[in-house]
Amino acid sequence: MQNQDDQLKIWQFLPASLLFFLAGGAGLFYTITETVPQIGPRWLFFFCLVITVAGLMTVPIFFLHKRFPSTPAVDALPILREAVFVGVFIAGLVWLQIGRMLSPSLGLILAIALILAEFVIRLWERSTWKPR
Repeated sequence: MQNQDDQLKIWQFLPASLLFFLAGGAGLFYTITETVPQIGPRWLFFFCLVITVAGLMTVPIFFLHKRFPSTPAVDALPILREAVFVGVFIAGLVWLQIGRMLSPSLGLILAIALILAEFVIRLWERSTWKPR
């Protein structure tokens, strides 16, 4: 059980979240306005999209973990990993939509797969023995 001093604070995430959001947003803006859709700029677009969404989702995911605490309490790594998972999910949806293959059922299957992957990772983290 963590005491009050060990709990995560929102100010610990704000610099990284803001940096990711601004850098990814600037990259997205540059990619969309100044490049043609060839293979290199397309990969840059997806990379910047993941970074932007991860930066944008870090704070809401932090507040979700504060609102619905777990035992043991999460540290910084799962919060950042879940933000990156959301970024990968959104980039995957955009990639499928570019190819005109996205459907609501496929989006739901991808969401369930990422939620299940996070559940398994959290279960594995909780089950490993950590001597104190």
